[in-house]
Amino acid sequence: MEIYVVAAGDSVDAIANRFGVSASSVIYNNQLVYPYHLTVGQSLLIGTPQTGPDTGKREIVSSGYAYPFIGSWVLGQTLPYLTELFVFSYGFTPEGRLVSPEADDGRALQAALEAGTKPYLTLTPFGADGMFNNYLVSILVNDPQAIAALIDSLASLMPQKGYEGVNIDFEYINAEDRDAFTEFVRIMTEAMNSLGYEVSVALAPRTFEDQPGRLTAGQDYAGIGQAANHVLLMTYEWGYTYSEPRAVAPVNLVRRVAEYAAAFIEPGRTSLGIPNYGYDWTLPYVRGVSRARTIGNVEAVQTAIRYQAPIRFDDTAQTPWYRYTDEMAAEHEVWFEDARSMRAKYELIAEYGLRGIGCWQIMQLFRVMWLLLADMYWIL
Repeated sequence: MEIYVVAAGDSVDAIANRFGVSASSVIYNNQLVYPYHLTVGQSLLIGTPQTGPDTGKREIVSSGYAYPFIGSWVLGQTLPYLTELFVFSYGFTPEGRLVSPEADDGRALQAALEAGTKPYLTLTPFGADGMFNNYLVSILVNDPQAIAALIDSLASLMPQKGYEGVNIDFEYINAEDRDAFTEFVRIMTEAMNSLGYEVSVALAPRTFEDQPGRLTAGQDYAGIGQAANHVLLMTYEWGYTYSEPRAVAPVNLVRRVAEYAAAFIEPGRTSLGIPNYGYDWTLPYVRGVSRARTIGNVEAVQTAIRYQAPIRFDDTAQTPWYRYTDEMAAEHEVWFEDARSMRAKYELIAEYGLRGIGCWQIMQLFRVMWLLLADMYWIL
């Protein structure tokens, strides 16, 4: 498949004629909205993926997080490109009792199993406020009885529900719990493997040893890499809700995480995190005050078209961005993902010999990312 960047005066029909494809395929691939206007700098994915196990492409695993209430249409459109569906999420009490998600996960599980996608139960330490709670982590990983109770709960629930693996997404782990968390992962993996299930662990992005910060202090890359079946590098959120305007997953920093991880974890057991979203900041940015709005990648392009904002491309971050002025005369800056930024990150999979990708999250369809992935790799 080819990536074309829209120039002044371009139209869907003209671009389709240039590449010898139908206008409807250009519209479908890129989720264009009638009347199919374009903006300068917009990237378009042209063509049809070359798929099949006999194409000589590298085999990878594709994972994606989804809340149980994901729309049926979006889930149905995405599952053909997923090896694993990480259903988000189950919590637990300090005693190790599982806490079910607010929405029923049965529909998502059934759809995944019918599509041949392995459903994973995502385990998170959410407190009563719905936020990651390091107190819960600390209590659990230092209490053998609570760990045993949690394993028993999982052993009972997973065959009943149809789950085929566990994804451990513990964030903001206390530094003093680092070794206990690694041991928890080892115990959990050993127990789940004995029952026929695999364990995946989400790792905060680290680029050097002793990196400061609440996200990384309690995670030992080398220890977890040996204890778990496989890991997912959360290589996103450099640009985030409260940050200054910047790329969510700049490829230069994503590369540094992949390089660091490769020194401690077998690359074939490591998946690269891919964001399926961007952010819209209202300017001027004020530290501690400004709050960016999460925006879907398709919505970001539609917003650029609506305000006739040309899309720029940052060569270092390999990420698109633009500015626009809204009806209230407020200036905005938007950073998001497109075919070019996705390709730059996907190329790291082959470069470092990684297991595949893990997408946060699939609640909105961004067809370009899946078509491009299927064109570049053979998804197991």
